[in-house]
Amino acid sequence: MSGVTIHQVAEAAGVSASTVSNVLNGRTDRMQAATLARVEQVIEQLSYRPNRAARMLRTGRIKVIGLIVPSVANPFWGSLARELEAIALADGYHVLLCNSERDPARELKYSEELLADGVSGVVLCSSLPSLDHVAPLLGRGLKMVAFDRTAQAGDPPSLSSISVDNAMGAELATRHLLELGHRRLAFVSGSVNSVNRRERLRGFRAALESAGLDPADAIVWPGADTAEFGDKDAAELGRNAARELLGRPRPPTAFVAINDMCAIGICRGAKDAGRSAGQDVSVVGFDDILLADLFEPPLTTVRQPLPEMAAETFQQLRARIESAPVAGRSLLIRPRLVVRKSTAQAPAAAAAVPASRARIGEPTAPTTAQTAAQTAAPAAGARG
Repeated sequence: MSGVTIHQVAEAAGVSASTVSNVLNGRTDRMQAATLARVEQVIEQLSYRPNRAARMLRTGRIKVIGLIVPSVANPFWGSLARELEAIALADGYHVLLCNSERDPARELKYSEELLADGVSGVVLCSSLPSLDHVAPLLGRGLKMVAFDRTAQAGDPPSLSSISVDNAMGAELATRHLLELGHRRLAFVSGSVNSVNRRERLRGFRAALESAGLDPADAIVWPGADTAEFGDKDAAELGRNAARELLGRPRPPTAFVAINDMCAIGICRGAKDAGRSAGQDVSVVGFDDILLADLFEPPLTTVRQPLPEMAAETFQQLRARIESAPVAGRSLLIRPRLVVRKSTAQAPAAAAAVPASRARIGEPTAPTTAQTAAQTAAPAAGARG
């Protein structure tokens, strides 16, 4: 029999719902043997199964954390959810997944509901510059780790932040293209109103400057000025950007994309424009999602080490849930450039690479300083 409620069991057994609840939760020390036997018999006859989710949140017997991501339409967030869930399950925790589209109101609503349901820890993958909208919940006992976001001035003292070094990753991507002789580069993104995207744009510009090029001469796709973040529309955004930019009198020969889905869209847009990625134009993505290696041409990209990042995120959150109050910590993880076939030598007309330019993998001074202690807590005042 499906859809049986605890009240139906109680009615059939001639007892209260609280008595049935006591049986289900093993609180039978003071219960008469006949009553216990009758309730157990009705439970068996009606094939009653309690709502596991409601029960674990009410009793706290099964540990749960929340994971709020922008959108699993971007496979990167789906991969993070899979990695985090596997690590959490191995430690007895379950994960509840929410999609926020980086909307502060939705982030707040989900966080409030998770806290009200008994979930004491949340991984927030927002990357919004300010977390003022969820800060009051931390004061009410919600433990939180911000993923894909470096610490910002004004963050709550208890907040931990874990992110790949986005500026360094974009530098690696851009320097790779410069090594190949490209001089007409384009940076393609949706809105850069998030912390991680600002850092990637900063790394792109830093690499150009270190190569003796004027960052102001680089092409930054106008989509970066829009209000939308474009998580679920990144591929179409990249496609539109490539078609428009490659139609200009002086088109770029290479693209740095904000993420892999955007890069895949750029490759498609290049095809629409009669160009071939990896031959006529070069494209570098960011994330190294599963599709990056399966796509044709296989995508050159900046890899985020998700297993390491997910493990550190869970450990940080668990420490806050299970221990006394823990001070916030900011952690930067080093990215790695993965070279595949979507990048190639620039057309012969491209200018030679200045000899003074640093080699690939050697970030400029600002990024080096930023990542020197990537596995250590920031110095006092670092959040400012």
